[in-house]
Amino acid sequence: MAEQQQKIQIPRVKLGTQGLEVSKLGYGCMGLSGAYNDPVADDLGISIIKHAFDRGVTFFDTSDFYGPKTNEILLGKALKQLPREKVQLATKFGIAKFDATGVVINGTPEYVRSCIEASLERLDVDYIDLYYQHRVDTNTPIEDTMSELKKLVEEGKIKYIGLSEASPETIKRAHAVHPITAVQIEWSLWTRDIEEQIVPLCRELGIGIVTYSPIGRGFFGGRGVVETLPANSFLSMLPRFQGENLDKNKILYAKIEKLAEKHGCTPAQLALAWVLHQGDDVVPIPGTTKIKNLDSNIDSLKVKLTEEDLKEISNAVPINEVSGDLLPQSLSQMHWKFANTPPKGSKVST
Repeated sequence: MAEQQQKIQIPRVKLGTQGLEVSKLGYGCMGLSGAYNDPVADDLGISIIKHAFDRGVTFFDTSDFYGPKTNEILLGKALKQLPREKVQLATKFGIAKFDATGVVINGTPEYVRSCIEASLERLDVDYIDLYYQHRVDTNTPIEDTMSELKKLVEEGKIKYIGLSEASPETIKRAHAVHPITAVQIEWSLWTRDIEEQIVPLCRELGIGIVTYSPIGRGFFGGRGVVETLPANSFLSMLPRFQGENLDKNKILYAKIEKLAEKHGCTPAQLALAWVLHQGDDVVPIPGTTKIKNLDSNIDSLKVKLTEEDLKEISNAVPINEVSGDLLPQSLSQMHWKFANTPPKGSKVST
């Protein structure tokens, strides 16, 4: 098994034009602290992160929101057992509150400053490689948020700046203040709404694209199709995993399952390979709590697809046939389409 694992060399790619180089496949740490399943024990979480690194994954993604806060602490413990200079560490700020009463997003300079100090302490590091605004604060001009992030770069607390789920207008305005290195956004076989505006804009501006949920929040790995969802799973809140929607979406899963057989891989590997083939500037960050799934994700790099293959796979999941909204109504404002901010110089509402 070890011999077989050594055969896969994870390529290195550049994100943005400022010099950040990462593994072509990253690892999203969120699931280790719960969300899709129960949180894992620290020692297991650390062993998964170390295993990913040993296999060539050097790009690790977390946020102060995951846990909340406990995910950064866990990753910080794992980093103590890894060579820090060989790891590209990404974390995020911006979700100040998230509960049954709603979501509060904060992008004010004061909040940015307080968040970076807290994240550095929890991760127990001197700097963050890539620091993202997790969601856009639609009450604060993006220029105000970016000015503070620019100061953090100048102070050496962060090396590169990223945005997550930002609208095209917000990306342009932010990039004018300081170069954006990466935009993190959902992109998978059944979530392709970024292809028309976001992807061309990022390429025009030289911004890397980091894709979360590249396996459709596990759907193309069989979550909800061949596997029952845990009662406490966030997935059970998502319309695509519910009732009639799920029944209709199972038809799409069956098509991908058939194509995966043709390519000699699993449906999850085919879905991930499809994202990996979208360009050298695209870095997916699938997460998992199981080492066998992590190995399987890494092995998706072995799946080679031609332009014709990519087209056939895309056509197997026509976007107009995907049943159900991406997010429940209560969370729809967290989508990039609603992520514009007031003009620069306008008064921030509280």
